[in-house]
Amino acid sequence: MSAPQRRPARRPNGGAAPARRVQPARRVAYDVLRAVSDDDAYANLTLPAAITAASLSPQDAALATELTYGALRRRGTYDAVIAAAAARPTSDIDPAVLDALRLATHQLLATRVASHAAVNESVNLVSAEVGRGPAGFANAVLRRISRDTPGQWQERIEQGARSDDERLGLRTAHPVWIIRAMRRALTAEGRADELEALLEADNVSPEVTLVALPGLAEPGEPRRPYAPTAFGSPGGDPHTIISAAGGTVRVQDEGSQLVALALAAARPIAPGERWLDLCAGPGGKTALLAAIAHENDVVLEANELIPTRARLVRSALKAVPGDITVHEQDGRDLTAVHPGRYDRILVDAPCTGLGALRRRPEARWRKAPSDVAELAALQTQLLAGALDAVAPGGIVAYVTCSPHLAETSAIVAEVLRGRDDIVELDAGAVLSEVAESPLDLASDGTGRVQLWPHRHGTDAMFLALLQRTEPSHPRPSHPSEGD
Repeated sequence: MSAPQRRPARRPNGGAAPARRVQPARRVAYDVLRAVSDDDAYANLTLPAAITAASLSPQDAALATELTYGALRRRGTYDAVIAAAAARPTSDIDPAVLDALRLATHQLLATRVASHAAVNESVNLVSAEVGRGPAGFANAVLRRISRDTPGQWQERIEQGARSDDERLGLRTAHPVWIIRAMRRALTAEGRADELEALLEADNVSPEVTLVALPGLAEPGEPRRPYAPTAFGSPGGDPHTIISAAGGTVRVQDEGSQLVALALAAARPIAPGERWLDLCAGPGGKTALLAAIAHENDVVLEANELIPTRARLVRSALKAVPGDITVHEQDGRDLTAVHPGRYDRILVDAPCTGLGALRRRPEARWRKAPSDVAELAALQTQLLAGALDAVAPGGIVAYVTCSPHLAETSAIVAEVLRGRDDIVELDAGAVLSEVAESPLDLASDGTGRVQLWPHRHGTDAMFLALLQRTEPSHPRPSHPSEGD
């Protein structure tokens, strides 16, 4: 991912502003915020490239990261504060000015940065980017915000909330629809009282977790509690370890490791099995499965529809010996022409990503309820196709990085409705066998698993394991079977 491009300064108001130096960390954070706002960029991809391009020191890189992620995570709360201080809705504020105000508001209300530095640097940004007139407006708004404490601003904006959920959203920086979706998912487990702990966990930067590909690398220290392949990064910076390992060690959330390991452990592996990672991009789970497949004389294939992501999959697989075919097809088409071909299929379905809000801070403000309905149709079709593409006795792992019930249990229930050739395995029992420490898993009687950031320290990964039995009706053979 390339660094965000510097945009030409716009000065429709007040003429050319005198050159004023902006501290490099704040400049990087601002440029990333602008890329997220204007170009739908992802901060977790754009920020590292911007830090490298700016040659920031470790201290400045840490400041840029805190400012970027903090302003993005709490955007809804900060927008309410800015609107109150400006006496106008944020939709009436120039987007370039608004991003500078968000950056400064985070510094004023959530960091130890001196108020004068936060205000002056952000005003300089606006002056350089937009002009003197908007800079005067920004100065007035920020000085108004700096006069009151964070607690006073929180109380003020919560007074305008129209419901308890909106009040909770302002306090925890989550849209109301996400709060309600999370509550429903926790209630289904009988754990509704954990809602606020979950929302707070979404606002804490996760520790870096690495995966050591089995048979190719050994996990270092500190070890993570559950996945036998997972370990932390001493000092937090993984680049030295990753570079030295030649691709056999990479960054991967522990929850992502667990669901891939569960598919491999769902039954004993027989040499010659054929596996498929149906929605493989960007390739982290694919690489883990590939390493296990290499150890067990298994043939692995991967599929990724989007060419740029398919290239990432191929890159991730370079560290694993052997040739692995990476298809670039719609997963529904691929499974349709290969009925009964595979022994195990991972369906890591495209989803809203609501389980990874810790690492993708802008996602909560970018997603909408309508996205869930659009994705559900695709998720249903991908899972149904995968079940048709496994041989009798074969296993499909349905995985999402979202706890939204419409993307998890509802999809499984819909696909299983009317089928008598599928049995659901106890994914919780399988995962408990894989894990090196006891997992606190809530049970709803289905055997499905939901991991949580506040409970397990992982992304909120969902897992269901489905095994195909003998079909209730014969299926025609296909020329490509056995290729």
